[in-house]
Amino acid sequence: MRTVAVAALAALALVAAPRPARAADPKIGYVNLQAAMNDVEEGKAAKAELKKEFDQKQKVLDDKQNELKKLKEDLDKQAIVMSEETKREKQMDFERRVMEVQQLFVKLQQELAEREREKMKVIIDKMELVIKEIAEAGGFAYVFEQQNAGILYAPANDNLTPELVRKYNARFKPGAGSSGEKKGAAKSEPAKKAEPAKK
Repeated sequence: MRTVAVAALAALALVAAPRPARAADPKIGYVNLQAAMNDVEEGKAAKAELKKEFDQKQKVLDDKQNELKKLKEDLDKQAIVMSEETKREKQMDFERRVMEVQQLFVKLQQELAEREREKMKVIIDKMELVIKEIAEAGGFAYVFEQQNAGILYAPANDNLTPELVRKYNARFKPGAGSSGEKKGAAKSEPAKKAEPAKK
């Protein structure tokens, strides 16, 4: 799953602030999106949910593999008393089931990869908004993604990752609605209905 996450993070290799900086001395910052993804609460919640889905799908595969193992053991035990035709039919049926399990494995892997891409993209899109706000407020002309840009050394003061995590957690809560998240405003609770006076 890590490979999929890194590939999804590569979509945000460079973010430019909407307000142009002075040509004489452009201010440059950087973020580590992988670290930010691991630290924000929404990222932790997404990983926990993906882990739960993975465990469920793994159990399905384990059950299928145990069935195949039991079937193979039965075939080996009964092979001595089977006719050649029956043995051939049983072997073909076993091979068909093995292929079905292999296809199921590929299908479940693809489903998990797609779910991870979906969840990571939602978070990355919101991170991009926060990064642009940080860049504009701090006067940064460019903000690079540390890993994809291949940065070997940069001043710690130019690392915007902690600020990104702090602002992201303050604005976006795991499971919150999308309309309230984009505006960064707290959701207003619906007015409670007046309860009838107790006698």
